[in-house]
Amino acid sequence: MYPSTQSTIDLTKGGQASRNKVLRNTYWLLALSMIPTVAGAFLGVSMGVALFSGILGFVIFMAVAFGFMWAIEKNKDSGLGVALLLGFTFFMGLMLAPLLTHTLNYSNGGSLIMTAFGGTAIVFAVMASIATTTKRDFSGMGSWLMAGVVVLLLAVVANIFLQMSVLSIVISILAIGIFSAFILYDVQRIVNGGETNYVTATLSIYLNVFNIFSSLLRLLGIVGGDD
Repeated sequence: MYPSTQSTIDLTKGGQASRNKVLRNTYWLLALSMIPTVAGAFLGVSMGVALFSGILGFVIFMAVAFGFMWAIEKNKDSGLGVALLLGFTFFMGLMLAPLLTHTLNYSNGGSLIMTAFGGTAIVFAVMASIATTTKRDFSGMGSWLMAGVVVLLLAVVANIFLQMSVLSIVISILAIGIFSAFILYDVQRIVNGGETNYVTATLSIYLNVFNIFSSLLRLLGIVGGDD
């Protein structure tokens, strides 16, 4: 016995409603995550916090960040997962403090920060809109984007020792491109039902947005900062 056409339509509508709910909750939680991020950044700048530096600092930062991400994924189906996510975004705000402090030392530092914020918002809006409206399938981008992240991390580690402005510019441009593409990939996964947990989805998109903002701000500081 085959399911009726009406039953098939109802199942399709139910699946679409579920995906829309995940996307809506993801956007709400993403917006909420900006509050602890700003709070952490403000506290870090006010207190002159510079938690980690050099190669050892990078290793410690990665360990703490991946520890948070592991715990969030482990508790993604409970309220604890949301609390851990918000704690993680506060930590990431603290990590922005040295970059923000450095940028604010420029005479046009405030405008650079606002430009980076506006640019990030535009990138997110454009990529998310494309992901939710296009019929093109971006699922095949996943492995290529992960390979790009690995190359990016290796370049970041290398530049800790080399301290080359040109390499910093290249890293920032690559990061903006890679994480912009990740927004396409991650949002479309939600739209297509590939990601059904809004906590995990928020974590992924938050990292994309954070990396675009920090890379864009670093790039603006290098090419447009006025002493």
